[in-house]
Amino acid sequence: MAIYNKPELLCPAGNPNAMKIAFAYGADAVYAGEPRYSLRVRNNSFTLQNMGEAIRYAHELGKRFYVVVNIAPHNAKLANFVDHMSQIVALNPDALIVSDPGVIMLLREHFPEQPLHLSVQANTINWAALKFWQQQGIERVILSRELSLKEVAEMRQQVPDLELEVFVHGALCMAYSGRCLLSGYMNKRDPNQGACTNACRWGYQVHEAQEDSVGQYVPQPQLDPVLLGDPKRPEDLMLLDEDLHGSYIMNSKDLRAVDLVGDLVKIGVHSLKIEGRTKSDYYVARTTQVYRKAIDDAAAGKDFDEQLLNDLNGMANRGFTHGFLQRHSPQDLQNYQRSHSEGEQLLVGQVVSELGDSRYLVEVKNGFQVGDQILLMSPSGNQSFRLEQLHDEQGNSMIRAPGSGYRVVVQTSLPLAERDIPYSLLVKQ
Repeated sequence: MAIYNKPELLCPAGNPNAMKIAFAYGADAVYAGEPRYSLRVRNNSFTLQNMGEAIRYAHELGKRFYVVVNIAPHNAKLANFVDHMSQIVALNPDALIVSDPGVIMLLREHFPEQPLHLSVQANTINWAALKFWQQQGIERVILSRELSLKEVAEMRQQVPDLELEVFVHGALCMAYSGRCLLSGYMNKRDPNQGACTNACRWGYQVHEAQEDSVGQYVPQPQLDPVLLGDPKRPEDLMLLDEDLHGSYIMNSKDLRAVDLVGDLVKIGVHSLKIEGRTKSDYYVARTTQVYRKAIDDAAAGKDFDEQLLNDLNGMANRGFTHGFLQRHSPQDLQNYQRSHSEGEQLLVGQVVSELGDSRYLVEVKNGFQVGDQILLMSPSGNQSFRLEQLHDEQGNSMIRAPGSGYRVVVQTSLPLAERDIPYSLLVKQ
């Protein structure tokens, strides 16, 4: 049985708690960024202060923490850039993830010892580009999502002494490695400044239109051409053109390459990355847990465990695809039927503490009730049980935990290791 080197499992951290959960469930490293200089302005709770605490926490566990600095900055964001980066570099991150050549130049000039990783935003799709960035002092390149397994293997062979990172799970952008103008055009929210509104995911309806005296198209029943718009945003209508091939709605399925982990391990990719800094703590726990097992099995030369596909199927998703890693027909890449997430599993609570007598204090995330089938997730493993009893903190019997903002007492005979309690989640099946 062949034995392979294990690639790093790199997981998203949109907040400090997500970071701790990722490490508890098996991540080797996490990536996070401040809102101002990374592509996650929304749902990002990292600050200069708590990032320092997070980096120290990671290093105490022997883990790695990468700080994302991958915006395409306008001049205004460069005014205090070096001074601010001096404070980030002082926190001792394991690397900065960058994309803009000017940012790379400034960091190389002022902080020559700081390791730099090249972001997927740089669109690296060939081995010559790898060599170029290596000459600029880049230690790792996060490859463009528009590459096949064959192309990744060739790049590994051509430049064997440069670390390569590949996305294996998460949302896919409809534009070339995230180079999108749609949100900026429609909402004045620039995706490359971290403010994407995901306009490609909106549900659209067709509206017939007529050109007025000044050349603008306005809604008009019974006439062509037509305008396209989300019913929730009736003021944002766009002209819908159609050629001999048809009209296209931009809604990519989600990337899921867990069954290709073995191929990537054999190629010698250094790091496998999960997308999702705006996703829930449950998403982080579940994807980390699944890809941890896939990597460990692949490195040990074991066959792929098909159950891992089912574990991911239960999560919220827009349908899954291998993306460009394996060639598909367009129908396999795009989801024309829906833009909302699907998935039967729902995070309903997180264990806060053990109260004794097999009772646990649980912080409610979503409503659940007596009789529900519950999956108790923990870093040591998952267990399923039927909820027979539910109480409030005063010991009064309850039928239903109403929802977020409440704490309830759950009784189960399933054991939890003390070290697992802060990271244990209740998932309704």
